[in-house]
Amino acid sequence: MKRLFSISALILAALPALAQDTRTVTDDLGRLVEVPADPQRIAVLHDKNLGTPLIELGVLPIGSHGRTADDGTPFIRGSMTVTGLDFDNSPIKYLGGNPADIEVIADTGPDLIITSTWQDTDVDQLSAIAPTVVVDTTARGTIGVFPLLAEATSREAELAVLEQRYQAQIAQIRRIVPTSEITVSKLQGADGGYHVQHTYSALGKVLRDAGFQFPEAVNAIPEGTFETWSAERLTDLDADIIFMTYRTDRNQVPQDALDTVSAVFPGWCEQLHACREDQIVILPRAEATSASYDTLMAMAMAVLATTSSTRIVSKPE
Repeated sequence: MKRLFSISALILAALPALAQDTRTVTDDLGRLVEVPADPQRIAVLHDKNLGTPLIELGVLPIGSHGRTADDGTPFIRGSMTVTGLDFDNSPIKYLGGNPADIEVIADTGPDLIITSTWQDTDVDQLSAIAPTVVVDTTARGTIGVFPLLAEATSREAELAVLEQRYQAQIAQIRRIVPTSEITVSKLQGADGGYHVQHTYSALGKVLRDAGFQFPEAVNAIPEGTFETWSAERLTDLDADIIFMTYRTDRNQVPQDALDTVSAVFPGWCEQLHACREDQIVILPRAEATSASYDTLMAMAMAVLATTSSTRIVSKPE
């Protein structure tokens, strides 16, 4: 009964909004969606990959998908260190995990819902509540979600400023660092092997945009995809500099990143030039993977500091 009441009440509340100006957006399922020209109450159903970029575009969602800590406290993954906002210090309401809670979403009275192909909540159910735009966060990649989000929320001007700022950071790295002469890769132990992406989220985008070189085996992975390599392929990831990450949302520290690789291949460090030369860079994973231009700036500064302040020992051919 509660669900029927919530949705019915939402439909009645939405009737005056029918006179609002609307625009047509094509989402990543190929659906033509009529969205408000100036949406005011946006529910977002993928915290790190959609919620954070919305906040960065100047949109404060009325509610967001989230995760839960061991004690059951909900949080927006990576948002506190990237945007300074979370459920406990903002009006953003927790809408559940994956799948999100359809009743809670309806009760918030959104005028626009933005969800992802990763989120399991049924799109038809969401569309019965409010216009729903689906974003393919996997195909678009970390920062690739921004153009559709900006279009759906009329924030194209804000996005243009963010992009100009980022391109200035990339130009600075290229001016200072001989990026075409330095090889890099990303190492992450997972599932008894190594999780390897063609481009590792925000960090990978900065490295590729700046012109650093990657191992041939990494370049051979189709863009926007990843592979899990066996321990025997460890040396395919060797480079002048190797980046690693650890999860601060699980209270990990840099040593945990090293331990995950050791669990796959004890003695791995002696097999890699970058490790033997102490050219391993370990960064927090939330910042390295968040869909955020501020994260891109942070990664750009980390990369610039890493590659310009010390002499890099090149890997032998």
